[in-house]
Amino acid sequence: MKILLAVDGSKPSLAAVKLLIEHADWYRETPAIELLTVHLPVPKIGNMSAAVGKSQIERYYREEGGENLAAAKKLLDRAGLAYQARILVGPVAETIAKHAKSSRCDLILVGTHGRTGIAGALIGSTASKVLHISDVPVLLAK
Repeated sequence: MKILLAVDGSKPSLAAVKLLIEHADWYRETPAIELLTVHLPVPKIGNMSAAVGKSQIERYYREEGGENLAAAKKLLDRAGLAYQARILVGPVAETIAKHAKSSRCDLILVGTHGRTGIAGALIGSTASKVLHISDVPVLLAK
C-alpha cells in the first residue's frame, strides 16, 4: 500500500503522522509513504523578478517546505518508517489530489484543522476540498 501523507507542520497534520505510525502494523506490509507538503505559489507582483530571482524563490520554497516537513520526518524516523519526502508548489488541495493520483497512491492521509466556514467547522477547508476532488480515497485525522 502506498500512502500520501500530506503535512504542513501544524498540530493537526502531526496528528495524521502519529495516526499512521500507530497503525502501521495493521498493514500486511509496511506502507510506502509519500510525505508531502505543498506551498502556495508566491504571487507575481509587477516587476518583482527584477528584485527577487527565480533561485531565491525556489530557495524560499525549499526552506519553508523543509520547516513544514521537519517534525513529521522526526516522528517517522523515530518510528523507523521509510518515506519519500517532497515539496510541491501550487494550489494545496488540487496539488495533493493530483500528486496522489500521478504517484499511484492508494490512500491520502491528511490532518484536519477545522477552522473555516460551515464545512470547515467540522473538517477544515483544505481537507474538505481534498476529500471532494480526489479520485484517491482520503482518510482524515483530527
